[in-house]
Amino acid sequence: MKTIHKKIMAITALLGICFTLYSFSPRWGGEGFEIYLNNKLLLQQFGNQMDHVKTLQLDQSFYNDQLSVRYYHCGRVGKNRDITIKDGQNKILKEWRFNDGAGNSAAMNCPVKDILSLQKGNSNNTLSLYYSSNELPNGRLLVTITKANNNQTKP
Repeated sequence: MKTIHKKIMAITALLGICFTLYSFSPRWGGEGFEIYLNNKLLLQQFGNQMDHVKTLQLDQSFYNDQLSVRYYHCGRVGKNRDITIKDGQNKILKEWRFNDGAGNSAAMNCPVKDILSLQKGNSNNTLSLYYSSNELPNGRLLVTITKANNNQTKP
């Protein structure tokens, strides 16, 4: 009887240790995104970090540059992807559609000049960049974009 009790206690302790160690291990897959300016990483957010929307500041010095977004769904590229720019009233100003990506990191490229041209008609100069796909049909706010002035840091 004592040996059975010891075995049950040992198994229970082992299971407890396994569950504790598992809770600290990183999750495989998961959602995340990266934003690049001319292949230079500006912003990278995964998992819980995605709940905190950051601000990207752009000005005319980036006019001829390329903004690239890479969004990952459990390590895979989404289907029927869109990048949308909205104003402060949540009105769609510009939308880019992208074919299904090849590989695990198919970039979605948006010319900065297109984004800057949208700021001209926007009174507060703050725009919101959203991502959506078949996997995320309601979309996700990735970053807000403001017009940088001389007192602000730029990418």
